[in-house]
Amino acid sequence: MSTHKDRIDALRTQLGSQKLNGFVIPLTDEHMSEYVGAYAQRLAWLTGFEGSAGSAAVLADKAAIFVDGRYTLQVRDQVDGNLFSYQSIPDTNVADWLGGQMKAGDRIGYDPWLHTKGWVQSTAKALADKGAELVAIEENPIDRVWRDRPAPSPERLIPHPDSLAGQPSADKRRAIASFLKDRKADATVVAALDSIAWAFNVRGKDVSRTPVGLAFAIVRADATADLFVDPGKVDGGLRDHLGPDVTIRPRGDFADALEALGGTVVADPATCVAAIFESLNAGGAKIVEARDPCILPKAAKNAVEIEGSKAAHVRDGAALTRFLHWFDQEASKGGLDEMIAADRLEGFRRETNMLQDLSFDTISGAGPNGAIVHYRVSPETNRKIEQDSIFLIDSGAQYVDGTTDVTRTMIVGKPTAEMRDRFTRVLKGHIAVATAIFPKGTRGVQLDTLARASLWEVGLDYAHGTGHGVGSFLAVHEGPQRIALPGSGQTGGDEPLVEGMILSDEPGYYKTGEYGMRVENLILVVKADIPGAEKQMFRFETLTLAPIDLALVDVDLLTKKERDWLNAYHARVRDELSPLLPDDVQAWLVEATRPI
Repeated sequence: MSTHKDRIDALRTQLGSQKLNGFVIPLTDEHMSEYVGAYAQRLAWLTGFEGSAGSAAVLADKAAIFVDGRYTLQVRDQVDGNLFSYQSIPDTNVADWLGGQMKAGDRIGYDPWLHTKGWVQSTAKALADKGAELVAIEENPIDRVWRDRPAPSPERLIPHPDSLAGQPSADKRRAIASFLKDRKADATVVAALDSIAWAFNVRGKDVSRTPVGLAFAIVRADATADLFVDPGKVDGGLRDHLGPDVTIRPRGDFADALEALGGTVVADPATCVAAIFESLNAGGAKIVEARDPCILPKAAKNAVEIEGSKAAHVRDGAALTRFLHWFDQEASKGGLDEMIAADRLEGFRRETNMLQDLSFDTISGAGPNGAIVHYRVSPETNRKIEQDSIFLIDSGAQYVDGTTDVTRTMIVGKPTAEMRDRFTRVLKGHIAVATAIFPKGTRGVQLDTLARASLWEVGLDYAHGTGHGVGSFLAVHEGPQRIALPGSGQTGGDEPLVEGMILSDEPGYYKTGEYGMRVENLILVVKADIPGAEKQMFRFETLTLAPIDLALVDVDLLTKKERDWLNAYHARVRDELSPLLPDDVQAWLVEATRPI
């Protein structure tokens, strides 16, 4: 099928044959993942939208696509407005929109392996209020019309050694068992792919940019476990790594195993799809709804993971600095475009001989494309990097010892006074978060305003969260930690920050049609040793090492404390990266990080 209209028409024909008046298409998989394998890219196939968060609803005579503020521009570039109306979250949501379209007797289908129980309940209520019905569909109708749909990845699971994980899988499973005993439960279902990777110390290649394997798990109160994974993904080395207390079972057995489980079972309503709860209920299990017990210990990195992350950031910072030097030499010649820049940065990372993958598709935005928050360059959108314009590059890498995510904004030629003002306000927000000292129990939502204050002073803002959690050779977007205001495009922000959590610090500013700018480093929550302190305090330690473009900084807008931070940060960048750089890049770095 050559057009998205053809695909929608085929879907509508299929819905008619199933006596459905509509269908809901989320951007996720059976594990409620943010980034999904090619086989699960149903939303992109149907609509053309390539962001990492969104959903659509298709009715017989209309359709809508739902995205948050991060994708306001992108969705209009990628999705035909004649086929889909654009709906903005949180102003509206799928349930509310459907409720406004329904009439008595309408039947709206959904795939119970792609939605949470909470979504099903709220949407079913919105439809019931109009006399309509939400109907679980056994086989996804998109899969019936997507003729060349890719098969799930056949890549094998890979052992992640204790020397990198910092803790044996058996110890992690014993901690989960203790969690279950405290709740008088017999077992827990682990559905999130990064939780499975963490709990069993395995990694995979089933999802682009995220080193996880497609699997489900059941962990019991005696610390034994069943791992449900396609047999072709398993070899003798993996079996030896997992040990005798982990039984490997075919992924296709998972639903039947849930029905046979019985007893008291913990399931996380945020990561276990509705079909999991249906199967547990069918088998008579008593369900205890609680957070996935892997979530918090995965987020609070141990000493080995922290040292690995620091090593990865030094390595990655040297590669990024080599790129920045190259860019500074080449951009003014006029021959660069977004794709050339993204490819060259990846090349510098590959020259480390330790790159496993990028941690997400590089956001390489020249001029107005930089104002698209989650822009993805393609041959159709590729833009030349022009003189006297801003270039934004947001990128990251997966190394076996750590995951990176960093954004730098550069001026090619001479910035305008407005550009320098806006960039400096973004930098001030970044520094405010980086230097924050806060008491135990502080949530990310309480810190977010620090990043926005300087922009708010002049009536400006940005439509995304200030920070997200980052995994250890795992997901570049990791919960539960966030630095985000409600409605800022990221859920969460209400999780207390604890020692060992890694987050991004990435305020920005975006002028539609002209430019975008962001300063992003990763930061680590550490204890703050304050003489005379009457309670436990925390602060952040910056992990990312790369110069910030001083040509965009209006020094007069910075306080002395902010100038001191920038000078100290740049001195650290020089000291830690110079031994890894060739002579010409070292010389360039001295000037790029000069005191101001």
